[in-house]
Amino acid sequence: MKKSRPLTLYILIGMILGIIVGYICHQTLPDSKAAATVAGYISIVTDIFLRLIKMIISLLVFSTLTVGIAHMGDSKAVGRVGIKAMSWFVTASLASLTVGLLLSNYMQLGAHLNLPLPSVGTATNLKTGAFSLKDFVAHLVPKSPIEAMANNEVLQIVVFSLFFGTALAALGEAGKKLTVIIDQLAQVMLRITGSIMLMAPLAVFTGLASIVTTQGVGVLVTFAKFMGGFYLGLAVLWTLLIAAGFMFLGPRIFKLIKLIREPFFLAFSTASSEAAYPKILSALDKFGVKRQVSSFVLPMGYSFNLDGSMMYCTFAILFIAQAYGIHLSLGTQITMLLLLMLTSKGMAGVPRASLVVIAATLNQFNIPEAGLLLLIGIDQFLDMGRSATNAVGNSIAAAVVAKWENGLFTEEEVHAQADVIPLYRVESEEHLTVGKRA
Repeated sequence: MKKSRPLTLYILIGMILGIIVGYICHQTLPDSKAAATVAGYISIVTDIFLRLIKMIISLLVFSTLTVGIAHMGDSKAVGRVGIKAMSWFVTASLASLTVGLLLSNYMQLGAHLNLPLPSVGTATNLKTGAFSLKDFVAHLVPKSPIEAMANNEVLQIVVFSLFFGTALAALGEAGKKLTVIIDQLAQVMLRITGSIMLMAPLAVFTGLASIVTTQGVGVLVTFAKFMGGFYLGLAVLWTLLIAAGFMFLGPRIFKLIKLIREPFFLAFSTASSEAAYPKILSALDKFGVKRQVSSFVLPMGYSFNLDGSMMYCTFAILFIAQAYGIHLSLGTQITMLLLLMLTSKGMAGVPRASLVVIAATLNQFNIPEAGLLLLIGIDQFLDMGRSATNAVGNSIAAAVVAKWENGLFTEEEVHAQADVIPLYRVESEEHLTVGKRA
């Protein structure tokens, strides 16, 4: 059978062509207004692609998470896996914030900027009140699961699915038929995902072409120091995550990294963690992570394990403070770090949420919110890196938790199932079977 070219190759080609076409448009169009108009039309395909992803993400998270919990069999197993996952998430989050804090202080990216700073009183029009601790806790529980799904509130969907899946597991034999139906719903969502992903290279092309048409490549040169420092921080974080994964998975971690190349580039090029979710789930299947673990840990990671986003928040806040010549003591920076641990949760489902979190934190420490205007022009390019990092962090987290829970197939078992997709269905109370590719 002829082997098809990997989607990763087409995504890379789309990225390169998008930058070239965007540069040509930026250079030939007469003014910024015309560039914005053309970019708006170019980005239509990207907008449609991301809307299609949003169309399926809520049902995909609900169905896979619910079935994963039901397959665990009891609330004790759910609690055990949840505690292990949260332990990893908190540790990874602290590592991300600490690396960002250390590198930002060492490199002093905002000092000697040689750029005109926005006036301290300039408004950014970002609503920062929504990220208070009180509102975050209240926001955890959905008023309606239908409303949560309609708004793609990932964190609320996770909470509802935890209750639903645990109750379904408690029904035992009586809930078996409904579990099978919800499992079939998950397979339908994954099949739809496969069709949507055929658009990915074209969406990547139009997305980058649109950005470069309006921003040009000059903005990258102006902020090259900050962007270089931030991506260096991400590289350090990737190294730490891979090293931590190696401690638990051994050399197999490199197999996982190879498998997640496609969702990594997809998240990077679309600047959307959601776009990579279905592909990460598929990559974890191929790596050998049992679906009842990956479908539980991965949605939680999308709400609690946003390593790239948290590092960006640290870099941005200290960059703005340094640009305005504001000294922050070590104690103040540690307090800021702990505050970000709380306010960053639930960012995945909110557009440009990192900017809102940063603005809220700036207000808490009397740093001019107007400094965000320095970064808004390059935020899309930075969002690409932090979205891809979120994909890496969540993939490794799911694999490690699976290892802890004896939910990871050996390499021999994975090779033996090379021609099947692990679609776990309840066939009896004692075991799960693997469904073959249709």
